[in-house]
Amino acid sequence: MSQTGNADDFSLSRVPADRRESMFSIMLVRIGALTCISQFLIGAALGYGMTLWDAFWATMFGSVILQVVSALLGIAGAKEGMSTSLLARWSGFGQYGSSIIGLIFAISLTGWFGVQNSVFAEGIDGVTGGKLGFVVASIITGIGTTLLVYFGFKWISWTAKITVPLFLIVMGIGIYQVLKNHSIVQLATMAPPGPLMTIGAATTMVAGGFIVGCVTTPDMTRFAKSGRDVIWITLVGTFLGEFGVNLIAVLMAHAVGSADIMSIVMQLTGLLGGAIVAFATLKINDMNLYSSSLGITNFLSTIFKINMNRGMLTLILGALGTVLSIVGILDKFTAFLIILGVAIPPIAGIMAIDYYILKRFRQELDSSRALGALPEYCEKFNPVAIFSWLIGFAAGLFITWGVQALTSIIVSSVVYYVGMKLLAPKKVLDLTKS
Repeated sequence: MSQTGNADDFSLSRVPADRRESMFSIMLVRIGALTCISQFLIGAALGYGMTLWDAFWATMFGSVILQVVSALLGIAGAKEGMSTSLLARWSGFGQYGSSIIGLIFAISLTGWFGVQNSVFAEGIDGVTGGKLGFVVASIITGIGTTLLVYFGFKWISWTAKITVPLFLIVMGIGIYQVLKNHSIVQLATMAPPGPLMTIGAATTMVAGGFIVGCVTTPDMTRFAKSGRDVIWITLVGTFLGEFGVNLIAVLMAHAVGSADIMSIVMQLTGLLGGAIVAFATLKINDMNLYSSSLGITNFLSTIFKINMNRGMLTLILGALGTVLSIVGILDKFTAFLIILGVAIPPIAGIMAIDYYILKRFRQELDSSRALGALPEYCEKFNPVAIFSWLIGFAAGLFITWGVQALTSIIVSSVVYYVGMKLLAPKKVLDLTKS
């Protein structure tokens, strides 16, 4: 199926070679997803409860987890030119399993779009001294983000070229203000101002804060030109975003003695800095909505045989998320969204095992890639993948020690590999081909 319209952005087909983007453009989108209020909030929380050295190691451990997951799925996405939910059809889950994944992405990321839109609107409203009002600010930020995502990845990339440098400038001003009034040695060695946080809990916070973004890495790297580009995109994006934002936020939290991120930014950089940091939320929220639209497109195509335009779905999902953020319903569903966040990491383990180790559909993918098309068939449903996913989900939910996201990935990977070896995957494939 050929999809050349900008609004649809190849949601149900491979991204052709002539529509790939430069490594720098995609890298900026990746960095932009990590240079935002939510990431800064994690760093401030670490600084409020940890020393700089402990926060460094927690960020290191969490970033390694994120880097491995991002690279494995991102390289597959670039090679095949497919989004996460579409790639899942030939990476363990089959046609109907991938539609379930797409629906989970849509619910989770539309929900987080609404939450982030509330944060964006509150920041903008606060900077204007409450003159806009939360409702008006939410409508403005929601419509603005939705229209941006409607026009596809290229517009998202251009937005990153504006917001990322501005955010980095604000961070530079903040650090200057910190170092002007405090000794770097003092800040680096001082005891945390708040209750102590363990390295295990902090690592979980770092990894969990962006694990959903890692699993949906193919949504952006499908536009990459090579696997080598993906390595650099994820390496620089993850480590610069995590280490840069986290450690700067740690120092700021130490200097101000607070974990209230907007209070920290306003104290150190003023109204303009606060406005820019609030605006930078756009860079994670546009990818929330973008991945959500790709997931629901795959779901509708598989379950209802409706090939709905991704751009139109973006308008619908953006409007829904904006309305929910305005009426405050999403505040009551944050716990539910967090549970969905635990459900997503096991997907990465299953897809990686199937694509890189079992290679069940590698021949079909290779031959169809040469033609620029999708494989002519895939299995309808893989019960082993669904079972492994549920076991990984349960492990991540109920095993609270260690890093829960990593636990869920490891458990789902092992269960899936052993299950496929024991249950003769060839027979499963023969029974479920369309």
